[in-house]
Amino acid sequence: MASRTKIKPLIVIVGVTGSGKSDLALRVAQTFNGEIIATDSRTVFNELDIGTAKPSKTDQKHTAHHLLNITTPDKPITVVQFKRRAMKSISQINHRGKIPILVGGSGLYIDAVIFDYTFRPAPDPVKRQQLEKLTVEQLQSTIKENNIKLPLNAYNKRHLIRTLETKGVIPTKQDLRSNTIIIGLNVSKDDLKKRLAKRAESMLERGLIKETISVANKYGWEIEALHAPAYRSVRQYLDKQICKNEIIDQCVRLDLQLAKKQRTWFKRNKSIQWVDKQIQAVDIITTFLNKQ
Repeated sequence: MASRTKIKPLIVIVGVTGSGKSDLALRVAQTFNGEIIATDSRTVFNELDIGTAKPSKTDQKHTAHHLLNITTPDKPITVVQFKRRAMKSISQINHRGKIPILVGGSGLYIDAVIFDYTFRPAPDPVKRQQLEKLTVEQLQSTIKENNIKLPLNAYNKRHLIRTLETKGVIPTKQDLRSNTIIIGLNVSKDDLKKRLAKRAESMLERGLIKETISVANKYGWEIEALHAPAYRSVRQYLDKQICKNEIIDQCVRLDLQLAKKQRTWFKRNKSIQWVDKQIQAVDIITTFLNKQ
């Protein structure tokens, strides 16, 4: 007999940028009465819809999405803040009798939830300035005087400062959340290039350049939100580093670099079940949910 305290199921869908994971998440949500939690470090920003490949208004209307547009482009969300909001969303979705579906390519954000990361406290800006004035030897001495263990790299000033700020507390990672299934969507490099080029072309047609200029004029070019490949490509065009007809190729090039980093991150997680087609994911999830 199943325990009454058994953790309710969580579906997680991961993949590199442009792999089609959002489409898969929509299909899964509609098939299994679920709601989507967008787990992406860019789609949290409002005013940035086109260049972040945010789900369309129609998709958002038909299927509930969470954690989109939760901050302005000049105010990034930390992983700690995102995890807190995601956990709350999971609880609320469960309360409605639906299945939460985490979907995204931001590996750290996803892992923070499914492995229940605990993080070190944020630094105090005033104290940080004081510590930065100290030498490596002075920082080491202060750590020892406070009976704190030196970090592994005891000669790295940044590590020493962070050790003092956190009183030696280190981040922790738990085992994978129980009753959780993680689906990874595979896509060949050739197919990914085609998908990325088609997406970039669509972004331009929908007003990517106008969106980029609008946000840059309002918040400045140096905000983290405009570091996404699409916006970086437009900036290069505006700075006359590339021609307009080269924006798509530049978007693809930068997206492929991002995809490489995402693949490296996801390779660490041996619990991911990789599939090549959406129907395979649906079959695996069906089997998973039938065991509840």
